[in-house]
Amino acid sequence: MKKPMKPARENISPSDLTFGLSVCKRCLWIKYWYKVIMPGQFPLVGTFASMQEEHFHNADMPTIDPSLRPGKVTKWGEWVKSMPLDVNGVDTRWRILGKYDLVSTNDDGTIGLIDCKVSDSSRDNGAFYSPQLEAYAYSLENPAAGKNQSVASIGLLVWNPESAIGDSKDSYAFGVRQRYLPVDRDVPNFLATIESFINLLEGELPDPGPECTTCTYLLARNALDTL
Repeated sequence: MKKPMKPARENISPSDLTFGLSVCKRCLWIKYWYKVIMPGQFPLVGTFASMQEEHFHNADMPTIDPSLRPGKVTKWGEWVKSMPLDVNGVDTRWRILGKYDLVSTNDDGTIGLIDCKVSDSSRDNGAFYSPQLEAYAYSLENPAAGKNQSVASIGLLVWNPESAIGDSKDSYAFGVRQRYLPVDRDVPNFLATIESFINLLEGELPDPGPECTTCTYLLARNALDTL
């Protein structure tokens, strides 16, 4: 596969620092150089995510979790873009571009960042999502335009569906167990992840991921053409 003169996109999605890197580097490389993405089949994800985020508009932070600084959720669903990312003291062509879920304005002048999840996955932990959350924080602290802000806390707000609720055909609902998972700031790990990510993108086409269902399907599908 011939590498184009320039990538089809130069803005790095925060979620690619978790799901992209952990699934298949080949698919990730193709996404950025050719803008070819396997369609996802998640019809209710956006609906549940919007409902969860809207529930916490203007919420007091300590009501979400007592560990959070006094403040209020004042922003939600806004796009953020970073200045060019630096690798070994040199600005690259790459930037962070993403849309966060919830941001608070704290009484002490700092802000808090919360990423919402409706999930029962074992991956709902700080270690897995740390690079993604740090990417949003980096963009807020190093914006392409506007005033930089100080991010005091980052964390996951997880709704784990547990039961169906209701006994009338017109008023059923899902019951969820809510957990707030604080994520420790780890800027060095984020910068190391970004460096590896950019080195991957700037390199040649990687091999197919051994556990990538997309690559497995395409290899099997292409093999049929030789029969």
